[in-house]
Amino acid sequence: MVKLYLRYRLAASFGVVASGAANSVFDKDAKHAITPALEDVNIWDVRKGTLVRTWHDEGNKAEVTCLTRSPAGEAVAVGYADGSIRIWDTNSGETTVTFNGHRSAVTALAYDPLGARLVSGSKDTDLIVWDVVAEAGMFRLRGHKDQVTTVRFLTKSGMDHVVSGSKDTLVKFWDLSTQHCVETVIAHRGEVWALDVSPMDEMMMFTGAADGEVRVWKIDPAVLSAKLDPAGDTIDSGWADSAISVNEDGTPVMKRAVVSYGTLERQSKERVVTLRVHPSGRYVGAQGADKLVEMYRVRTEDEMKKKLARLRKRQNEKKKQKAGATKSEEQESEELVLTVADEIPRVAHVRCSAKVRSFDFSPAKITGASNGKEGSLQILCALSNNTVEVHAIEFDNKEQHSRLVSGIDIPGHRSDVRTLALSTDDELLVTGSSDLIKVWNVYSRQCLKTLPSGYALCCEFLPGNAFVVIGTKTGELQLFDLARSAMIENIKAHDGPVWSLHVRPDKKGLTTGSQDKDVKFWDLAFVEDPEYSRVQKRPTLVHTRTLKMSDDVLCVRHSPDGRLLAVSLLDSTVKILYADTLKFFLSLYGHKLPVMSMDISSDSTLIATGSSDKTIKLWGLDFGDCHKSLFAHQDSVMGVRFVFGTHYLFSIGKDRIVKYWDADKFELIMKLESHHGEIWGLAVAKYGNFVVTGSHDRSIRVWEKTDDQFMLEEEREREQEELYEQNAAQDADRYDAPIGSGADVDDELKQQSGTNTEVAAAGKSTAETLKAGERIIEALDVWEEERRNFDQYERMKKAAGSAAAAAEVPAPPRSPFVLATGKPDLTPEQFVLFVAQKVKAAEMEEALLVLPFSKVVMLLKNIVVWIEKKWSPALTSRILFILLRTHHHQLVSTATLRPTLARIRTTLRTLLKTDRDQVGFNLAGLRFVRARIADQAVHDFYIDDTTTTAAAEITDQRQGDSGKRKRRQ
Repeated sequence: MVKLYLRYRLAASFGVVASGAANSVFDKDAKHAITPALEDVNIWDVRKGTLVRTWHDEGNKAEVTCLTRSPAGEAVAVGYADGSIRIWDTNSGETTVTFNGHRSAVTALAYDPLGARLVSGSKDTDLIVWDVVAEAGMFRLRGHKDQVTTVRFLTKSGMDHVVSGSKDTLVKFWDLSTQHCVETVIAHRGEVWALDVSPMDEMMMFTGAADGEVRVWKIDPAVLSAKLDPAGDTIDSGWADSAISVNEDGTPVMKRAVVSYGTLERQSKERVVTLRVHPSGRYVGAQGADKLVEMYRVRTEDEMKKKLARLRKRQNEKKKQKAGATKSEEQESEELVLTVADEIPRVAHVRCSAKVRSFDFSPAKITGASNGKEGSLQILCALSNNTVEVHAIEFDNKEQHSRLVSGIDIPGHRSDVRTLALSTDDELLVTGSSDLIKVWNVYSRQCLKTLPSGYALCCEFLPGNAFVVIGTKTGELQLFDLARSAMIENIKAHDGPVWSLHVRPDKKGLTTGSQDKDVKFWDLAFVEDPEYSRVQKRPTLVHTRTLKMSDDVLCVRHSPDGRLLAVSLLDSTVKILYADTLKFFLSLYGHKLPVMSMDISSDSTLIATGSSDKTIKLWGLDFGDCHKSLFAHQDSVMGVRFVFGTHYLFSIGKDRIVKYWDADKFELIMKLESHHGEIWGLAVAKYGNFVVTGSHDRSIRVWEKTDDQFMLEEEREREQEELYEQNAAQDADRYDAPIGSGADVDDELKQQSGTNTEVAAAGKSTAETLKAGERIIEALDVWEEERRNFDQYERMKKAAGSAAAAAEVPAPPRSPFVLATGKPDLTPEQFVLFVAQKVKAAEMEEALLVLPFSKVVMLLKNIVVWIEKKWSPALTSRILFILLRTHHHQLVSTATLRPTLARIRTTLRTLLKTDRDQVGFNLAGLRFVRARIADQAVHDFYIDDTTTTAAAEITDQRQGDSGKRKRRQ
């Protein structure tokens, strides 16, 4: 009989405030912080420090690598490690569109000022420009030789460009109208990590690199827009003046649109990680790979004039103090020129509590700026230790420029989760890291307690669930009282790290194992302590006996019946002893590397050992025979746990996977993949209702048992399908290698894939696009069969003669695919359109590339009907354009398709002319409405101005009358 198993699914992931792989940003009102949380995105209330919402996509397992907010603040574009980009609506918390085009992690994102276009850069060295409104990729730009680290749009002063920085030390300017690189700047001697432009006029650019310098550049929009031809050889950017007017190949050196302006002084010497210009254009922030965020102020023209006048006055005063000043010296004082340090001085800095991963300016207006005062602005700092801080910078405060406004640190550990344990009632969870332990409610996922501790390596709840004991890296046992939120005792138990501890089955004590080769036994006792309580005794651990072993002890485990004790040693063996007399019973040897974890089944008949040799071995406790050796993980096995009352087994490893095993059949039941770092801790609820894991990625994940039953064969088939789809998508893109990748590709294949050009298609073949293409092919097959049956039905009705006889002709049976849509009255052409409308706009082009030419011909026949019936003109035109662009040569050389193409041309032009007229009418109406709104705003402004002036005159008159009365008195 086939055995059925219940499926486990990821129920919750918590403990991550801000993961370090991506940047964090403010929302449009600066009330919430949008932070990456591994594969999810968290929304935090920065004032309360609470989690408001989590953006989670069920189908996504890739980590977030980049975030950017749209200009209106209504959407956030999120880049992922698998190359996908999702745009999330901040109001609904739902993803509105998904783009797939990059072959590797997305590392840079930027919107244009209107929010209609999005540019992305990736580790695959490509840039892709996306049309957010049409939900499709526009084109791919190639040219960088290494990871693209930063991108920005340039749209002011007649420009339509994208500027990109890369780890290849280059900054490139791309003309979007001609789709090629018009200028390349050798910006730094090291990798370019950050870049931003002044938002008002976009004529000043700031770049930061691995050399620790922040350089300022002047952009000439006229020269940049006039470069319609590709630039010649890359020339230096102005750091050393060159008199060369002709390149080596004889071509004239083109005028440079980007000229160096200077270098900003930095207090930090670390590489620049983030550069941001405030939306007002008045402030520039630079952050390095340390705890410092430095602020610069861009002076206005009036401030520059005042600064220049002060410098001249000071210089003249110095000249007057010196006797015999010459006229030449006076002439020099008149030619005084301000430097970039005078125009953009460093005015403040923010020192955070840990290394800063990224920072963002508040999009809100600067508060308190009036009467010559600068006011204060807020910045959001995401730190590398899983915390977020909001600082207020007060420029007028000379003693302390910045102050901490709020911080979010309670919902997560500062370092990786090393150990965890569940209470006996499965309601509380304790997790330990390098400096503190946290107590969580398993069902609400809220952090209840945070207690400072030593470096926790193992932990357990004591009977009653009111106290927690942990073993530390320094060999101490620390006892915590959860009700008092305090450590009540610190016992020096071992001379080395306490690798393992286990509460005895009789609940009267525990056993510890350490690197000092000792296994120590402790009894739970209660002692009077006036400092603890005058009426209540506090618990303590009393050392009763010590067992000396031949090597370091890595793990200790009692059998549930209390009869046996298992001890794993550094020599890769496991010793089984009688728990009462500590006499030797069995020695389990067979592992090639030390056993890191082990567990004994609830019936005390099986012991499972997980080792650094990547295997799990199942042993019988009656004779010590090895029942089975399973190659379990791709890296060290860090934990194994049996489910109570069964021989089902969970295992974790450094390969980031949780695996579920049947120890009786020696079969893998299922894999649970979601972690992004090595998994250190594992805890299983008593009856296996849920499983909790803790990882190096600082996340704590809860996997719940569902009612979904499945067979092992079904699970294996599902895994094979996923592997096939992944390989099929990779094979489809195997010739589309990035520039500089070193891939060996034939010239013919290069021409087909476009890898030898600067511009290529934006899409990427994925499992979803392959499935969409297959669905269109299935729909066309259904159309062919149904159209044949419908045509035969019409011929039979005509042949019947009379109307009564024609009515008796039976209608053809409909396809099950049509009936499955819930619309049995669909015509064959409507069914094909129905399937095409279900394909996402971003996946349409790649889905149509799957179609063979015979199916393309069939689809063109459907398009003729769609155009004549005026069904979905926009989608019809897009599909037709993609087909004509892809199969142009075959279509024009096929004589049988000429009547079809001619019919499409005549009918489509009429249809599009009607749509164009309608769009033009709507545009004219919108322009009229905008003009009326502008006129009304001007009218209201004059009314308000007049009212304000009259009110001021009345106030002045009243003050004058009051003054006269006082003088009379």
